[in-house]
Amino acid sequence: MSELRDFCVFSVLVTGSDRGIGLGLVKRFLELPSPPKWVFATTLDLEGEETKELRELACKHANLVVLQLDVTNLESIQAAQKEVEQYTGEGGLTILYNNAGVWIFNNLQTENVKDMIGVYSVNTIGPLLMSQAFLPLLKKAARRSPCQGLSSSKAAIINMSSIAGSIELMAAWDQVQVIGYRCSKAALNMLTRCQSLEYSANGIMSVAIHPGIVKTSNIPTGEISVEESTQGIMTVLSNLCEEDNGTYLDYLGQRLPW
Repeated sequence: MSELRDFCVFSVLVTGSDRGIGLGLVKRFLELPSPPKWVFATTLDLEGEETKELRELACKHANLVVLQLDVTNLESIQAAQKEVEQYTGEGGLTILYNNAGVWIFNNLQTENVKDMIGVYSVNTIGPLLMSQAFLPLLKKAARRSPCQGLSSSKAAIINMSSIAGSIELMAAWDQVQVIGYRCSKAALNMLTRCQSLEYSANGIMSVAIHPGIVKTSNIPTGEISVEESTQGIMTVLSNLCEEDNGTYLDYLGQRLPW
């Protein structure tokens, strides 16, 4: 990770980081030549089997803090925010990475109110609530940063989007429709644009990132590994600048059409 030698982040929080891409991102941050003073990883269940690897990682890294968090529950979000603030103090939170996401395999015939609301609650409303709650800590990070302009070393909201949310591309429509998921990610892209217009005045950038079609337990036929995806994302994060605020990028840094 020599290209990341100059990438310095005081603190980062990654939601949904007990497995898959979220866990991969946590590992990449811990592996940085100059790792963050604090890495916050969140999970729905602190004692669950899926959290075992994350708990073991926390035993090896004193700067890794594992938090219980449900991004659909405001009380849970507020409790996590208070914990993060206790650790970071006046340093604030440099990167809020809204990674937690769900999907349900519904097509136009089977999509329904309950499933769509559930998917939106995690994929779109969750990042909104998280950004609202952690905004004071992001502002703190931006104020204390010596960086000029906008960058992820100063303060950033990164929303994990998907190429499935591109209205222009409608990627893999013939293979998988996932209506609620597509709509929720398109809405997340709009949220990212709104945040980029509002928060940039406070020194906070907002970017949507597509991680690639990643091999996970949910997508065994993915095109790239979690490691490839997260290494690419880290390089993208390290290179973000003012011109990238409010953009929709993939894990290689290429711009995607809305």
